[in-house]
Formats: sequence, C-alpha cells, structure tokens
Amino acid sequence: MKIALINGSPKHKNSSSGNLLKLLSSKLQEKNAIEEYILRTTEISSNDLEQISKCNVIVFAFPLYVDGIPSHLLRCLYQMEKYLSSDKNNEIYVYAIVNAGFYEGKQASIAIEMMKNWAEKANVKWGQGIGIGGGGMMSMIDKSTDSQGPMKSVHTTLTALANNILLCKSSNEIYTSPGIPRIVYKIGGEMGWRQAAKKNGLKTKDLFIIK
Repeated sequence: MKIALINGSPKHKNSSSGNLLKLLSSKLQEKNAIEEYILRTTEISSNDLEQISKCNVIVFAFPLYVDGIPSHLLRCLYQMEKYLSSDKNNEIYVYAIVNAGFYEGKQASIAIEMMKNWAEKANVKWGQGIGIGGGGMMSMIDKSTDSQGPMKSVHTTLTALANNILLCKSSNEIYTSPGIPRIVYKIGGEMGWRQAAKKNGLKTKDLFIIK
C-alpha cells in the first residue's frame, strides 16, 4: 500500500502537524510505502500531484485557522481536486488530522466537514477525520508513550486512525483533548504568551492593549 502523508502547516519546523504525522507514520511503516509531502505555499508541483494520485491513501494534517483550512492549503486542495476528479475510477481514501490551539478537539469539526465535502468534489473516498485539541502541547508527543502521560488520548486516537488506514476503512470522526484539566492547559498557554512577550521586549500588560 502506498500512503501519502501531507503536512499542511505553514511552519518550517517543529509544527504540531509534523509531530502528529511522525507518530502516525511509526504506526503504518510495516509493509507500506510512506511518501511525505510538505505544503507551505499555494501551489503543488505537477510531479507531486502525479505521485500523490498514485497513492492508495492520502492523509492530511494541518492546524485549524479561524475554524477552517489554512488559506495556502485551500489553494492546493483546489489544484488536487481538479487533478483527482478527472479519474472517474478513483479508489483513493482520504483521512484528515486537524489540530487546534483550543483545548477542545471538537473545535475542528467545521474544518473536517470542509475536508469531507472536498473529498466528494475530488471524487475520492472519505475515510475519517480526527480533531485534536491542545495543539500547543503537541511538541510533547515524542516524549510520551502509549500507556501514560497527558498525550495518552492522542496516541490512542492515532492508533485507531492507523488501523482504519491499513484497512482502507471509513469510520466516524474522533475528537480528543490532552489528558490534563482545561484550566491547567489555559494557565500553561498564558505563561507561554508572557514568555513570548518578554522575549520580544514587551511587558505582560502590553498583551492587553487594544489599538
């Protein structure tokens, strides 16, 4: 089976989408050909389009932007839609992992619905959508295990996704959040903003100035 993992984050390094795909890839490696693509601009090369179209499975991972799909990735999806829909016998399955800075993974439901509609327009089969909250914690994913820690629910969700991918199976959407209380995540996020402000020569009060 050929599987295309597409990172739709505009970040050049340390993206949550990349971390999630890395973990997913580790669950798919055996007897499968994994091809990785990074889409940071508004255009896909004709060669990449051709290679992606030859895959059995396409997995998109991207951050939630204003409850939707990042604009650069949306432009790429238009290209892919035109290319893929020309094949009336497509047997490609599409899956999506959407990570949100919000604590609640359910916040990604609208973006996943967009991806489902895109799959229909592109004449490919919809597999499953995964909404993962607490995107700010995804850098911890490499340091956690399946059996313990605040990332346990993320590991469990990606394992379920991997099983469906290997079977080319469609399933219901899954929404999950880190295994810590919401208030703890909120406090951690606020500390991060204060540290970023200090690093850039600002004071905490400057975060609350509206111009």
